Amino acid sequence: MTDDLPGRFRTLWDEIAPIGRDAGSGGYLRYALTEPELELRSWFRSQADRRAMPVTEDGNGNLFAHWGDPEAGDAVLTGSHFDSVPHGGAYDGPLGIVSAFLAVDELRAAGVAPGRPLVLGAFVEEEGARFGVPCLGSRLLTGALAVDRAAGLRDAAGVSFAEALGDQPAGARPELLGRFGAFVELHVEQGRALVETDAPVAVASAIWPHGRWRFDVVGEGNHAGTTRMADRRDPMLTYAFTVLAANKEARLRGAHATVGRVAVEPNATNAIPSKVTGWLDARAADPETLSGLVDAVRGKVAERARRDGTAVTLTEESATPLVAFDGGLAGRLAALLDAPVLPTGAGHDAGVLAAHLPTAMLFVRNPSGVSHSPAEAATDADCAAGVRALARVLEELICR
Repeated sequence: MTDDLPGRFRTLWDEIAPIGRDAGSGGYLRYALTEPELELRSWFRSQADRRAMPVTEDGNGNLFAHWGDPEAGDAVLTGSHFDSVPHGGAYDGPLGIVSAFLAVDELRAAGVAPGRPLVLGAFVEEEGARFGVPCLGSRLLTGALAVDRAAGLRDAAGVSFAEALGDQPAGARPELLGRFGAFVELHVEQGRALVETDAPVAVASAIWPHGRWRFDVVGEGNHAGTTRMADRRDPMLTYAFTVLAANKEARLRGAHATVGRVAVEPNATNAIPSKVTGWLDARAADPETLSGLVDAVRGKVAERARRDGTAVTLTEESATPLVAFDGGLAGRLAALLDAPVLPTGAGHDAGVLAAHLPTAMLFVRNPSGVSHSPAEAATDADCAAGVRALARVLEELICR
């Protein structure tokens, strides 16, 4: 393997670091198929071209760079995504793509001759920040999401996914999916477990079941100054109760519940709202706990709505079951790397692909423990350790 990998990581990382960065927050606005993400997709193509790796698209917005015959089977797939949450961190997603290119460099410098093709992937709309459904590209590829539903998803400006893509998505691609024999995704850790264990890299064991639910609370819009408190049908009260109820029920169950997005109509300071829409992100260690959490919130909110004189509906927008990564593969990689094995509460494209092929994840230490925020971090030395770990894993898979 070559020397000064931290320096080479920094050089490549600096090429993408300014793209989509907000000067005010320091976070990133890299929404799927918008200008910053399109610039990163162009960068992906240029990096693949430098390495003589032909790039193909799957018709769903996902990009693939190939080391070996693009149509050959039993390929090892690695990579991640470019898109971010609003004002998100730098490493969530792009680290897996940059590390994959550098891992190819490491393997080639070591004279590795692959016995299986290696494919680098960049999946579209993993965060769901623009069109509302996370892991959209991988869900389409695997057939987990219907084409018509995906095509009609709209962003805040009313632009549909099909319009942003420039065509109707292709949907399930079993012939393409069948060419992959394994998937390994490297990702920055979204927590502090590696800080506490003093290890730069870990192997994932499972992803908690999780989902997103939309609350639509309808009341009666009216004047803030002339409507008596006793006469109000204020959906904001019901919504505020929803946030508190979700927090309480999650804490009672050792689960996670977050309400981080809200839309208010008419959104005027001196008007009682006519409608409030909010989104609940709920996660738990097992499906029973998750469904119990959502059911408890639904019941409490329905009762509160009756008292407030409002109407509330709860709509499931996405749901991901418990994903236990291939135990044999995870154990094999943990032994190869002498690395700890950790579960995660965060969703990933790996979680979608795990239902179709042997899948594993590697985590790189995040000293801040913070993710989906500008405070997300990783040192160049740890990122280099991640590249070395990924290169070892890929060599193990493509040569044996």
